[in-house]
Amino acid sequence: MRIHHLNCGTCCPAGGRLFDGTSDGPLAHLVCHCLLIESDVGLILVDTGFGTRDIDHPHRRLSEFFLKLNNIQLRPEEAAIAQVRALGFSPADVRHIVVTHLDFDHAGGIEDFPNATVHLTAREKEVADERRGGAFVGTRRYRPAQWNDVSDWRLYPLGGGEPWMGFDAVRDLDGLPPEILLVPLAGHTWGHSGVAVREDDGNWLLHAADAYFYRGEIGSETYRCPPGLRGYQRLMEVDREARLMNQARLRRLSLDRTDVRIFCAHDAVEFELLASKAS
Repeated sequence: MRIHHLNCGTCCPAGGRLFDGTSDGPLAHLVCHCLLIESDVGLILVDTGFGTRDIDHPHRRLSEFFLKLNNIQLRPEEAAIAQVRALGFSPADVRHIVVTHLDFDHAGGIEDFPNATVHLTAREKEVADERRGGAFVGTRRYRPAQWNDVSDWRLYPLGGGEPWMGFDAVRDLDGLPPEILLVPLAGHTWGHSGVAVREDDGNWLLHAADAYFYRGEIGSETYRCPPGLRGYQRLMEVDREARLMNQARLRRLSLDRTDVRIFCAHDAVEFELLASKAS
């Protein structure tokens, strides 16, 4: 399998390095890190970032609160469908989409691929349909218009799966290669999960989505995260105990195993490192 790293949405919230730990100016730089996987069953997307309908109708599709808070940059060339075409593929070649969770910045491009089967946890679909994603943000984070036209869902249990690196995992995703697993990581949302992909060399990539937001939260015994991102994670969490527990487990995994490369959805430095390595 060949794996492409895509940035399917840029956000530039106020705060600079107080938000992303890197930027020198007044604005931070966050990405929406997605994967495009070439496989024997067709193309597989892991998350979709913002889609063409979000770009064309942002005030209808997205919450004004998050448009302003995140200073979302809706760039047509960053849409997953545009990047699929730029790589020489047809959107119809995308046969499967694995969604870590249904937040607005992860699910906006689903409907750009009407031929795709969409995979995620049943718990995430349930709470997203009812917009139960936290008292304040619940009606703002979940935007049902982003997935109302989807007819082919595959929903999986959140717990009780086979073990993978000390985590529960959902294997044998319907129609997908066995090298792709769902890894439940609740806390950010009730049905949040990561996606593990076994590479051809036997090593693993783990897309941890929003289980953490900053590279300093894993990979070291010492925890580091800019105050802006710490605050944003608290704003978005639905279960703080579960989020911190799963984040600690990811930190431990990053220290104990050299055959697993973990990355999150929004850290621009992580994205650039992986995208440049894959190119």
